[in-house]
Amino acid sequence: MIAIVVGTNRKNSVSRQVANYYSQILDQKGAENRIVDLVDIPDDFVGTALYENNGRNESFNTLREKVQSSDKIVFIVPEYNGSFPGILKAFIDGLKYPEGVRDKKGALIGVSSGVQGGVLAMAHLTDILNYLGMNVLALKPKLAGIESNFTDGKVTNDLYNQLLNDQANRLIEF
Repeated sequence: MIAIVVGTNRKNSVSRQVANYYSQILDQKGAENRIVDLVDIPDDFVGTALYENNGRNESFNTLREKVQSSDKIVFIVPEYNGSFPGILKAFIDGLKYPEGVRDKKGALIGVSSGVQGGVLAMAHLTDILNYLGMNVLALKPKLAGIESNFTDGKVTNDLYNQLLNDQANRLIEF
């Protein structure tokens, strides 16, 4: 099972649309997958699911179990202020430690309005995931200028489509 984590809790996000699109790519390749959207994180999880409360918030536990029970995890990483959203870091902090993502296979897809495609955001997240023991796939598509390369739920840029398909193939084999 491959979990696709939408790296923001913004409602109706482009990241969610990219996750839906990537899920379709995996479906076409016969890879079982599910989307975990951080929009579903309980509003109070920072005070009820982290630190001494780890494991005590059942709503949060449902989301984290979908990630932790997966063999592979894809993170759709929107660029916020030169990094990734704090909600994604807080979600990762709420996973069981140290086994949350340790020895799992991971992949990242950067999404940005700007020209860098989330490269800094993915670099920051890669460092964290490596520290936690995740094996992160080297191919990390950078979907820059996403608004002009994504229409009606589909990536319209041929290079981006090639990179997403190549990554999906490598992730399945990983």
